[in-house]
Amino acid sequence: MKKLLIALLFAPLASWASEEGYRLDRAPIDPTDVVSLQAGARTFVNYCMGCHGAEYMRYNRLTDLGLTEQQIRDNLMFTGEKVGETMKVAMTAKQGKAWFGAAPPDLSVIARARGADWLYTYLRTFYRDPKTASGWNNLVFPNVGMPHVLWTLQGEKALKEVKTEEGGHEKVEYELTELSKGSQNTVQYDTTVRDLVNFLVYMGEPAATSRVRIGIVALFVLLILFVLSYALKKEYWKDVK
Repeated sequence: MKKLLIALLFAPLASWASEEGYRLDRAPIDPTDVVSLQAGARTFVNYCMGCHGAEYMRYNRLTDLGLTEQQIRDNLMFTGEKVGETMKVAMTAKQGKAWFGAAPPDLSVIARARGADWLYTYLRTFYRDPKTASGWNNLVFPNVGMPHVLWTLQGEKALKEVKTEEGGHEKVEYELTELSKGSQNTVQYDTTVRDLVNFLVYMGEPAATSRVRIGIVALFVLLILFVLSYALKKEYWKDVK
């Protein structure tokens, strides 16, 4: 019952498609996996927070993931912020626009805006493109201004065009081929991205899991009250013909 309610809660996130219609892979996230969320938080602060902030998320909220405030200070905070402050970055919107052509968006609710499947596929489909300013492009988000910040983990990919015949018509598809290896193999990198997306979904609504638990308890209490009310009704009207 609990898993069903969690699935229904996050079902809208799976319904988003990319602007170009690229087929999205299902994000194998689990909002109750605390270890995954902790790993995702580590990846976020190490690779994303150089440009992207999360101004609606406070560091001390990470205690909900089983971390102490001291662990947050030692492992997830690299500047002089206090643990009660929001996860903001020093780069201004003006600087971001000058460097990347557009200010990097705040990622507090990016999972609610884009969807977990979109993010999971997007972070795994970067490829080298010498025609872009950053030298990178993306299958889900063509001509994206963001470089591939996780390329040292995944390695470098190239885009290969594959032409096939289908129903007498030529069909063009694209696939990614390896240019250079990263520090992680495919399974390890997919796990890293899974954890990161899991954390981004968590940031969009940190209370979602506890809200589901409260909802389950509330439904159980209402069920008991219904049974008692029905029994009381039968007892009250038993002598009425």
